[in-house]
Amino acid sequence: MSDQLRPRSAGSKNLKTIARHGRLKKSNAAVTVAKFLAGSVAVVLVSGFSVAAIATYDVAKSVQPSVHLADKANGPVPSIGAIDGGVNMLVVGSDSRVGQDAAFGPEDATGDLNDVTMLLHISEDHSNASVISFPRDMFVSIPSCPDPDGGSFSAMSNQKINTTLTYGGLACTVLTVEKLTGLSIPFAAEVQFSGVMSMSSAVGGVPVCVAERIEDEYTGTFLDAGEHVLSGYDALQFLRTRHGVGDGSDLTRINNQQLFMSSLVRTIKSADTLSDPTKVYALAKAVTANMRLSDSLNSVTTLASIAIALKDIDLDQVVFAQVPTGTTTGGVKAVQPAFDNLFEAVAADQPLSLSGTTGSGTVADPNAPVEAAPAPAATTDPTATEAPAATEAPVAPGVVLSDSVTGQTAGDYTCTAGRTLKDQ
Repeated sequence: MSDQLRPRSAGSKNLKTIARHGRLKKSNAAVTVAKFLAGSVAVVLVSGFSVAAIATYDVAKSVQPSVHLADKANGPVPSIGAIDGGVNMLVVGSDSRVGQDAAFGPEDATGDLNDVTMLLHISEDHSNASVISFPRDMFVSIPSCPDPDGGSFSAMSNQKINTTLTYGGLACTVLTVEKLTGLSIPFAAEVQFSGVMSMSSAVGGVPVCVAERIEDEYTGTFLDAGEHVLSGYDALQFLRTRHGVGDGSDLTRINNQQLFMSSLVRTIKSADTLSDPTKVYALAKAVTANMRLSDSLNSVTTLASIAIALKDIDLDQVVFAQVPTGTTTGGVKAVQPAFDNLFEAVAADQPLSLSGTTGSGTVADPNAPVEAAPAPAATTDPTATEAPAATEAPVAPGVVLSDSVTGQTAGDYTCTAGRTLKDQ
């Protein structure tokens, strides 16, 4: 299919209006990624929400107007309890400055690009979950998308995925990822810069490890090696930094974001957070006040049911993965067959096991906690011979992904591979 925009059916807008897709302003890489990251963090962090906090009136009234997804019928609102079956949810973020802090620039500084796009999958039996990142510069085929103002936009064969939000809104991004992966995605959310700040502050800050000093003049991020507890604006800038991490690319920035999300999940699931009603309430409010949700998700009861499904998943069974890509002119493209194999495993509801590295944006944390080995069982009979320990049946690893898929689990402790100005 040609990248030239085709005429549309009656009721559509004229081509002059639609042609704006080809003239999108280039987004500042360091600015837009974290905004979306907030959304996917929000989805993961919801695992710590208490139903009581989510259901409070003040949280409920903060829910924003919803977005209708194409070809999706809204089912009944679930009762309080874990949602039935599996979940596919797309979380995207906009680089729009509208309504945001002046520190991010004027409201018309950029377009409305989804520079972080992540898919959350919860297994049917709620035993595992995955959060899969799509690089902003990944070229994809965009299907025909409904125009939020009426009519439809023409399909395009080769455009960056981060243009879909500008082209046809959240519904278009969902349609694009559905076509790309072969999955049905009934839930979606869009988040803004303020969401990252609110969520990180709500838990009292997120601990991050820095292996080598980070220096980034674009985001004003300067962090020495060691552990830092980041919240609010500092947390947002840490997520936005690209020049100060790894090789300075968006791919290594995603590694850094996965580090942050893993730590956030551990923080939320800790007793310090779950036993503090103030923190739980603040988390619930941060999500509902800072995210635009699809019709299917725009209910505190639905949010709570997804939260409950996530609540008891073991940290090692929450996998953060970046889709495998290779370089192409002006961006990146999917690497086959590893890309298709990843989403075939998700479609088959198989647990995902990583075989690759965490990516060059992060390194293993040398100070990661080590679980103590269980003490041997005591015996009161000195003449008794110790019976051999029963061996547990090995846990099936599920589908072992190609080593071209980088990522980590929420149970993995990693440190940012920082980058100083002299290396930029």
